[in-house]
Amino acid sequence: MDQMTNPMDKLHGLYFEDLEVGMHDVFAKTITDADIIIFAGISGDTNPVHLNHEFASMTMFEGRIAHGMLTAAFISTVIGTKLPGPGCIYVSQALRFKAPVKVGDTVQAHCTVTKMIPEKKFIELKTQCIVAGKVVIDGEATIMVPSRVK
Repeated sequence: MDQMTNPMDKLHGLYFEDLEVGMHDVFAKTITDADIIIFAGISGDTNPVHLNHEFASMTMFEGRIAHGMLTAAFISTVIGTKLPGPGCIYVSQALRFKAPVKVGDTVQAHCTVTKMIPEKKFIELKTQCIVAGKVVIDGEATIMVPSRVK
């Protein structure tokens, strides 16, 4: 093994120097009943609009919906595992919830680099969750990205 190679580098995602405006990645997942129940247990958000069919059927959604933050978590999946990937740190996230997500919907979380801030080693991302071609969450994120230059 080369003395200059750090074994942890194999775990690392992209570095600031690897990124450029326009880079894009996506993660997709179909929402299951188990996802909603597990998220309710982990988060403590047991709002009946997520868990009780009879209650949720009487709401404007006419049935159970997934937690907005469960759906938004898929943005974190893209950022933490793909773009820029392991080693980066969330600084901020703005979210606008535009439509409900239901069991059986496939959510696609999209992240696109929109700005590079070299002096801070930050990037800004356009973040969206899309179901069947419709934006269900729209937002922006700021991410701190490690640099190769120490």
